[in-house]
Amino acid sequence: MAKIAYFDCFSGCSGDMIVGALLDAGLPLAALKKGLEGLNLKGYRLTAEKVRRATITATRFNVLTDQSAPPPERTLADILALIASARLPEGVREKSAAAFRRLGEVEASIHGVPPEQVHFHELGAVDSIIDIVGTFLALDALKIERFYCSPLPTGSGSIATGHGFLPAPAPATLQLLALAGAPVAEMPEDAPKGELLTPTGALLLTSLATGFRRPEMTVSRVGYGAGGKDFAEWPNVLRLWLGEAAEPGGGGEGLVLLETNIDDMSPQVYGYLMEKLLAEKAADVWFTPIQMKKNRPAIMLSVLAPAGREASLTETIMRETTTLGIRVRLVARHIARREEMEFASSLGHVRAKVKRFAGYVLNISPEYEDCRRIALEKGMPLQEVLRIVGMEARRYLEG
Repeated sequence: MAKIAYFDCFSGCSGDMIVGALLDAGLPLAALKKGLEGLNLKGYRLTAEKVRRATITATRFNVLTDQSAPPPERTLADILALIASARLPEGVREKSAAAFRRLGEVEASIHGVPPEQVHFHELGAVDSIIDIVGTFLALDALKIERFYCSPLPTGSGSIATGHGFLPAPAPATLQLLALAGAPVAEMPEDAPKGELLTPTGALLLTSLATGFRRPEMTVSRVGYGAGGKDFAEWPNVLRLWLGEAAEPGGGGEGLVLLETNIDDMSPQVYGYLMEKLLAEKAADVWFTPIQMKKNRPAIMLSVLAPAGREASLTETIMRETTTLGIRVRLVARHIARREEMEFASSLGHVRAKVKRFAGYVLNISPEYEDCRRIALEKGMPLQEVLRIVGMEARRYLEG
């Protein structure tokens, strides 16, 4: 069954809280340090210590840097170049780059400049880069396949940023939530004031989560990541649930369905797009003719994929098509077992595909190319060859 992670964000979330929760759930700090060496970043060291937040013990993850000089501002190109040259697992590099591209687009829309002109302040600093890349490294090491998240509390009041004081949540945080359609949680009256959800936390959660709800799962481990602030009567922690998915319907396969409508793209692109998406492990890809506003004929692209492939397939669709947005739905399917068989029929050697479900053989499909060859060699109608081979294949299978 699929390994699953649920981020329980009752006190908000930040990048260091995510990494802290993953360490608390069993990831060795030494493994994280070794993985991050591939980034070729200098001037920092990592610590993880057990702390108390109200009544809960949690892991506080820290990236310690030289505070004598202000951190350099980095552009999106600077960070993408850093990631591209890093010695990281391919999936980690792809997801980290995709997250920063999303952030660059969000910041560009907020400040009214092209993405390549965006200068990251807080999120360009070493600690934020470590939090983001470190999260993807940790999840890769733990082999987590699906991610879910609770509704997100954003906090209240004002926060200090590189652009001055702004109301909580920060503009980038709010925009990321809007783009993901993430639900916002209402905080209890006794909850602490201030920023609870940081841009780094919002970026990571909206990049990972396939649903903003608690899934059906069997919990095997729990981790607590401590936030930087310590409130006397409120546990400022992120709670991480790790375990296995309880498949819907008793054996269904959890998938995501990515869909988008396109009315302004050359038909020549669609065949290439399908090949590329299938090569990137999409389970299925299909096109549906539709009618859009202004009576324009259009195509609805549908991509069925394992939940763990959502981020990379989304990036491919964005890069290879003209679409501006992609709908995402968590779906499930029940699949029959498929087998291949070979046998000597009365007409010659033939292969066939066997469909089984609940222990029964439901269908046998003779291989078309084999039947076509026989029909041409013997001068027989293809339908007759298919009928004879199908009947003999069933008898052969049943002994």
